[in-house]
Amino acid sequence: MRLLLDTQALIIWIGDVGALPRAAREAMGDPATEVLVSIASLWEATIKRSLGKLDFPDDLPGMMASYGFTLLPVTLAHLAALARLPMHHRDPFDRLLAAQALSEGVRMVTGDRRILRYGVRVVW
Repeated sequence: MRLLLDTQALIIWIGDVGALPRAAREAMGDPATEVLVSIASLWEATIKRSLGKLDFPDDLPGMMASYGFTLLPVTLAHLAALARLPMHHRDPFDRLLAAQALSEGVRMVTGDRRILRYGVRVVW
């Protein structure tokens, strides 16, 4: 299985993995699961950190490697999928993550129920 973490799920994983729902922890902890983190989530977290709204590690590449997460870049295919999405969600980062999940055919780890309106399969 392949899972794409939303920004909130990534932050919870780093800060207090026990706060994630059991289904998400089990899916992410399965050795057969590839856990993806979008560069968009790292971008969002970096912005929030620079505004003082979030405490986040300085060494993002090291953090990703320590958890065994795979970085998902934003591709032209993702942007094409984004352009086709209706405005169910006003947050540009969440809309991009939904487009990536649909384009990649992966489930998304998110507690944001608005994502379901895009037809994204969710684990939470």
